[in-house]
Amino acid sequence: MAHRILVATYTDRVETLFFDSEAKSLSITSSLTVGHHPSWITPHPDNPAIWFTALEQEDGRVVVIECNEDGKGKVVGELSSEGSEPCTLVAHKGDLLIGNYGDGNVVVLPLTSSSPYLTSSKTKLTLNGSGTHEDRQLSPHPHQVVPHPTRDELFVPDLGDDKTLRLEKSPDSSSWEIRGHISYDSGSGPRHVAFYGDNVYTILELTNFVTAHKVPPLPAEPTFLISTPTKRNPLPYPNDMLAAEILIPTPNERFPAPYLYVSNRNDPSAEGDTISIFSIADDTLDLISEVATGLNHVRGMMFGGSSCEWLAVGGTKGGGVKVFQRVEGGKNLEQVAHDSSVQSPTGFAWL
Repeated sequence: MAHRILVATYTDRVETLFFDSEAKSLSITSSLTVGHHPSWITPHPDNPAIWFTALEQEDGRVVVIECNEDGKGKVVGELSSEGSEPCTLVAHKGDLLIGNYGDGNVVVLPLTSSSPYLTSSKTKLTLNGSGTHEDRQLSPHPHQVVPHPTRDELFVPDLGDDKTLRLEKSPDSSSWEIRGHISYDSGSGPRHVAFYGDNVYTILELTNFVTAHKVPPLPAEPTFLISTPTKRNPLPYPNDMLAAEILIPTPNERFPAPYLYVSNRNDPSAEGDTISIFSIADDTLDLISEVATGLNHVRGMMFGGSSCEWLAVGGTKGGGVKVFQRVEGGKNLEQVAHDSSVQSPTGFAWL
């Protein structure tokens, strides 16, 4: 079966890959120059041809891309992100929400149904706080904006303040407001979150731990469940490893058991960075597999296919892009395709 994958990068391009799951081949089919470091990419909620990426630079920009059925793109719009170094964005219920890592704010741009698909009218939520890590936590740094899968709530991991903020829309102004948060150990640096049932799982970049909290609807407070290292044999602290991505594909008929997948950046092993696979049944965090990727600095990865059978993984500092197949019911991964020519991949979207 044929699949097309958009690849965000730390170059000036968004790449389109063609993955043939039967031939087990992977190759670049087109490249679109958009500007400095388009590191994340997200779809328009109503138009499958429209995608948004953010240029991770001092004067942050949002670029609107229109893709044809072959995944070949063209730029159809561009607006300011109203901040510096936007590293995350998500289109959700009529809004594009952008996390400006450098300025520590979340900006909301209304979506439209026709070109250029965004309006310059905006609201801005400025974060406050800092942490104990002297290099990475001098100020707030939103690293992800992600909607809860079943309720109208947004979660914003703030790497600079050791909190994940919980946002709801005000019934009076229809603007997003902070209504609560999840707290973590000092200096841990929450980067991304993932959801399963009532639980929120967080990858802590600066300490290489993964945590679980039970998080009922607001205004109820979260309850801490468990925390564990992302590797079976963690390196002595401090070290250069930086846990990056956390994913929980929705269980389905082919893969009925829930598993959590974590990327371990900067693993010093000769076999490259690893992906750790955890069982999360019954509120547990049991590490069952560690898969060597042969890639360097695995910043982004994304599941694709009708049953989330395939996992696209990129080495930002070496190795290109690989596609892995879930095997053993999701307990393990096997490499099926590789394109080493992709430079500095940081994020993925399956078309």
